[in-house]
Amino acid sequence: MSPPYPFDAMLVFVFLSAMLVCGVVLRARVRLVQTFLFPSCLMGGVLGLVLVHTGWFAIERSTIEALAYHFFNMSFISVGLTPNAATKGSSRGWRKLRGAGWMALMQGLTFPLQAILSGLIVLLLAMAGMDLFPTFGFLVPLGFNEGPGQALSIGKVWESLGFGHAATIGLTFAAAGYFCSFFIGVPLVNRGIRRGHAANGPRRLPPDFITGILPREATNASAGRLTLHSGNVDTLAFHMALVGIVYGLTYGLVRLLGTLMPVDAAAILWGFFFFFGLAVAFIIRKGMQVLRVAHLVDDGIQRRITGWSVDYLIVATVAAIQLEIVWQYGVPIGVMAVANGLMTTLLVVWLGRRLAEFPLERTAAIYGTVTGTVSCGLLLLRISDPDFRTPVAFELALMNVLVLPIVGGGTVLVNAPLWWGWGIGLTMMVFAAIAGVALGAMVLLGYLGRRGSGPAAEKA
Repeated sequence: MSPPYPFDAMLVFVFLSAMLVCGVVLRARVRLVQTFLFPSCLMGGVLGLVLVHTGWFAIERSTIEALAYHFFNMSFISVGLTPNAATKGSSRGWRKLRGAGWMALMQGLTFPLQAILSGLIVLLLAMAGMDLFPTFGFLVPLGFNEGPGQALSIGKVWESLGFGHAATIGLTFAAAGYFCSFFIGVPLVNRGIRRGHAANGPRRLPPDFITGILPREATNASAGRLTLHSGNVDTLAFHMALVGIVYGLTYGLVRLLGTLMPVDAAAILWGFFFFFGLAVAFIIRKGMQVLRVAHLVDDGIQRRITGWSVDYLIVATVAAIQLEIVWQYGVPIGVMAVANGLMTTLLVVWLGRRLAEFPLERTAAIYGTVTGTVSCGLLLLRISDPDFRTPVAFELALMNVLVLPIVGGGTVLVNAPLWWGWGIGLTMMVFAAIAGVALGAMVLLGYLGRRGSGPAAEKA
C-alpha cells in the first residue's frame, strides 16, 4: 500500500536521527571513541556512511545533501538571531581582544596557506598529466577551515558550473579535517598538559565529558528560559518560527538578486545563502531591539537550535560522502589532505608556542577551528581548561566576530577562477598577499615573541 503523502525526506530524517543516537551509544561505550573524544554526530555520520555503502539502507544521497544544505543555512540564521554574549560589556571585550585577535589572524594565515598549498599541488599534478578542475584545491580551506557546510554549499554550486562531484570532494576534505582535529589535536593537547603547559595545571576530565552523557544525579545547567506563556505558544516553536521567517526572507532576497545578475553569477549566489541568512537574521534581531521585543529571544534556546542543526549537519555530510568518488580522486585528495594536515599542525603549534599568555589553551582552540569547526575548538579547549577558567572560550566567541571579513573574503576569493577568469597562479598570489598581511599584523602586534614560558607567564 502506498502512503497518501510523500515520506522520502522524513525517512531520511529518521535515518539521520537513528545514526545520531547510535553515535551517542558509541561515544558512551567504545573506548577508542572516548580516547579521541569523537563527537556523537561524527560517529553517527561514519556509521551512516558504512550502512549506506553496504546497501543496508537505500538512501538518496541527493536528499541527504539537500537536508545538510538546509541544516547549514539554519545554523547560520540561528547564530544571527542569538543575542551575542561576546559583545556585552565593551570593557571586558576590549580586555580580551588580544587573544581573539591572534586567533582571527591565525585563520587569516591558515586559510590562504591551505589554498596556496592545495593550488600548488593541483599545478604539480597537472604537470604530471592529471587534469583537475581549477578550483579543486580550494575545497581544502573550505573543508578544513570553514567546515562541511561551506564545502557542501560552495561545492554544490561548482557542480552546476562543470566541477563534477565537487560537493562530495568538499565533504571528504571536511571529514579529513575532523580526523586531524581529533586524532592529532587530542594527543597534542594531552602532551601539553603532561608537560605542565596548562594554565590551571593538569586535570582529569570528568566522566560525563568522556562518555558524553551527564549523570542522573547531576545538577545540570538550564537549556534556556521561557519567554512566552505556554498557554499561548511554545517558546521553542516561536524561536523556530523566527528561523523560518528569516529563511523565507533570505530565499526571496537571493532570488531577487539572482534576477539582477548573469545566470552563472546567480547560481553561485545560492552557495552564499548562509551569508545572506546571517545578515538578514542580524537585521531582524536589531529590528526587534528597536521595537523593544528582543527579550522574547532567549540565547540559551537559540543556541540549542544552532547546536541541533550543526549536529544533524555533520551526520548528514559524512553520510553523504560517495566512497567511489573518493576512490576515483584518491591521489589528489590524499596528497592534499596529508600535506595540509601536516602544514596546519606545524604552523599552529609553532606560532602557538610563541604566545606569552595561555599558549596551550589558545593553540588548542584555534587548531580545532582551522581543522574542523568552532565546536571542535571548544572541545579541544575544554581538555586543557575543563572549567573554562581562562578567558580563551570568551576570546573564541569574540574571534567569530573579528574573523568575518577574513572568512568572507576567502570564500569569495576561492570563486575567482570561475567569476573573473583568474588563473590558479594569480589566485594563489592574492592568497599569498593575504597571508603576508596576516603575518605582518602578527609581527606588529607582538604575537611572534619568544617561545612561551608556560603557566607562570599565563597568569595575566
